[in-house]
Amino acid sequence: MNIIVTGSIAYDYLMAFPGRFAEHILPDQIERLSVSFLVDEMRRQRGGCAANIAYNLALLGERPRVMATVGQDFGEYRAWLEQHGVDTSLIRDEPDLFTASFFVSTDQDGNQIASFYTGAMARARDLSLRDLEGDPVDLVVISPNDPPAMVKYAAECRELGIPYLYDPSQQIIRLSGEELRAGLEGCSILIVNEYEFEMLRDKTGLTPEEIQAAPARACVVTRGAEGSRIWAEGEVYDIPMVPPERADDPTGVGDAYRAGFIKGLSADLPWEITGRMGALAATYVIEQPGPQSHHYTLAEFVARYREHFGEEGMLDVLLVGEEE
Repeated sequence: MNIIVTGSIAYDYLMAFPGRFAEHILPDQIERLSVSFLVDEMRRQRGGCAANIAYNLALLGERPRVMATVGQDFGEYRAWLEQHGVDTSLIRDEPDLFTASFFVSTDQDGNQIASFYTGAMARARDLSLRDLEGDPVDLVVISPNDPPAMVKYAAECRELGIPYLYDPSQQIIRLSGEELRAGLEGCSILIVNEYEFEMLRDKTGLTPEEIQAAPARACVVTRGAEGSRIWAEGEVYDIPMVPPERADDPTGVGDAYRAGFIKGLSADLPWEITGRMGALAATYVIEQPGPQSHHYTLAEFVARYREHFGEEGMLDVLLVGEEE
């Protein structure tokens, strides 16, 4: 499958808070919020939505191309992605800037407080899908990015007739209701979490039923420990999460879900199996620190899927051509 992944590439600064954020936020003082959390741990990891999705797609046997802008500090990160099967030829260096940075603190319940420094990502709006060469594109992933870039790519996909997966998530705050409606109503697949779904409803003025029906193929809402729900072809599929063997950091879990889901689409598997593949891909991330610290072979992925879900052979298609 010829997949173009657009979105952020960033360095993640992951911090762990040993308490609960909710215990230190006063609801009646929310308009004058001023809190500071002393964290016990910090790790610097490779991240960014586009890179995370692409890394997981590569683990699943795809060779995705990432279209993004990065800074002068990206050299080692580019080598890492190429080493792990990601095509970085569409990633443009901005030598006068630094790569974007994501700062996130996670409490003991998995709640997160985050901020994002744009850096070189602000120039993603200068890239264009019209400049692509080679074979026709099967799917463009529009994940959180420079907001004008997201609007531009969605419009270009509609004009060029390229199917796209719309993932506005963290940038719902920055996009207008009109921009969100345009991105939503022209997409093939929508994937957001349940809180983002409510934000979409509030900003677009659409009803839940209108949002669920807007994508051409499927609407997917991830629901944390409750799994995910897929609305597709007039049916609703409830997908359970895959319990992790150990829990570390949730950063990048949603990106991995999207990659597993896209792999299921590329193999033309039923919606229920496609959702379960997303759930399993997400669990691998929970078990390791950072969004790109995990690794598995396709054979290991299929074996673990079958161990948990008891699938009857449909995933054999994923193993065709894999070396023993």
